[in-house]
Amino acid sequence: MENNSNNLNQTNAPVVNYNAADDEIDLRELFTAIWQGKWTIIIITALFAVASVIYAIKQPNIYKSEALLAPAEQEQQGGLGALAGQFGGLASLAGVNLGSGGGVDKTQMALEVLKSRKFTSEFIQKHNILPDLMAAKAWNRETNTIIYNEELYIADQNKWIREVELPFKPEPSMQEAYKEFSKIVSANKDKETGMVKIAIEHVSPYVAQQWVNWLIQDINKTMKQRDVFEAIKSTDFLTQQLEQTKIADIRTVLYKLVEEQTKTIMFANVRDEYVFKTIDPAIVPEKKFKPKRALICVLGVLLGGMLSVILVLIRYFMNKK
Repeated sequence: MENNSNNLNQTNAPVVNYNAADDEIDLRELFTAIWQGKWTIIIITALFAVASVIYAIKQPNIYKSEALLAPAEQEQQGGLGALAGQFGGLASLAGVNLGSGGGVDKTQMALEVLKSRKFTSEFIQKHNILPDLMAAKAWNRETNTIIYNEELYIADQNKWIREVELPFKPEPSMQEAYKEFSKIVSANKDKETGMVKIAIEHVSPYVAQQWVNWLIQDINKTMKQRDVFEAIKSTDFLTQQLEQTKIADIRTVLYKLVEEQTKTIMFANVRDEYVFKTIDPAIVPEKKFKPKRALICVLGVLLGGMLSVILVLIRYFMNKK
C-alpha cells in the first residue's frame, strides 16, 4: 500500500525542469543583434566622428610658457634669527617679526599672494590685459596679432559689446576676470627641490611669455614693498621706544632691532629678485600645448561606437519582448 501511495504521489507531482542556461546571455544572440543593427552603428559612429573632427578643428591652439624659479636667499634672516632666541619676547611686544622659524614660509606666502584676488585684479588693471584675457579668440601667426571675438569686444573702438544679464555688465568685472585668469595660470612649488614653476596658457605664445615675466616682476616687487613697509613701521615704533626709555640694557636691545630692520630695508632696495630668482626664464613656445586633436577624434569615435551598440541592443531586446 505504501509503495502504491508513493507511486501515485510521484505521478501527480508536477515536473519542474530548471535550465540555468535560461538566465545566461547568449553571446551568439548578442552578435546577431549587433550584426542586424550594423548600419545603425556605422551611421551613428560616423556622425560622432565627423562631429569630433569639426569640434577639434574649431578649437584654437593654446600655447604654454613657463619659468623655473628658485626661492631667493633671505640673507637678512640670519641676524634676526640670532636675535630671536635672545630677545624674542621683547620683539613681540614691539611688533617686530624676527623670523625665528615658526612663521609662514615666505615662498609659500608669495605664491598665495600671487593667486589672490587682490594681486590678480591689480595685475590685470596695471597691464591692461582684460581684452586679451576675456575676448581673445585666436592668434594670427603672420602678423603676430590677437584676433578678438567680435561678439564680445571691438578692438578698434576699445569697446565691450557682449550681451549679459544683470548684475553683469558688457565690460567684464574683476571677479569674472579673476576666475578666467585662475584657469590659465599655474604656480606650484616642488616639495622635494623647493623649486617653483609659474606658467601661463594663452592663444598667443608671445602673450603667454610676457605675462609670465610680468608675474615674476610684480610678485617680487609686491613682496618687497610689503617687507619694506613692515620694516619702516617697526623702525618708527622702535625709535619712539628709544626716546621713552632710559634703561641702558633695553636701549641696547632696541638699537639692535633697529639695525636689523634697517638691514631689511637695504636688502630689499638693492635686490630686484627679492623672493624668486629666475633659473630658467620663460620663452616663446614654438609648439602648441593643446588641444590634442587626434585624441579628441579618437575619443569621439569610441564614444559614438559604444553608444550606438548600446542603442542597438536595447532596441533588439525591447522588440524581442
